[in-house]
Amino acid sequence: MSRSSAPSQRQLRVGELIRRSLSEVLARGDVHDPELTALSITVGEVRASPDLKVATAFVLPLGGDHAEEALAALRRNRGELRRAVGKKTQLKFTPELRFTLDETFDRMDETRRLLADETVRRDLATPGATPDGDED
Repeated sequence: MSRSSAPSQRQLRVGELIRRSLSEVLARGDVHDPELTALSITVGEVRASPDLKVATAFVLPLGGDHAEEALAALRRNRGELRRAVGKKTQLKFTPELRFTLDETFDRMDETRRLLADETVRRDLATPGATPDGDED
């Protein structure tokens, strides 16, 4: 049996459940850390491991400022966040929470910049063009 790299439906459901719960906990300021409650943090995605023991949350502070401070605050409060998420989700086992910066917006900005480049626009507009500029 080959292992697929795509997440299972169960992983996706658990990840989304944790994302919603974590977002709510952070928005309501349920954590007793003034540094963390002072930040507005977006939880873009949560990926659950195949065994559902680890959940990696992709987060970004509003505006992208103070990202390292936000990560440090989240990591410092991971136990309290895990308990709060566990109460909200009522999962049999609450996964260990890990936090990493969500770079999706940076990649989208870079893609937009590339697509706006005159050379790329010209290549996209010319049907059947090859990379060296010759027609097929």
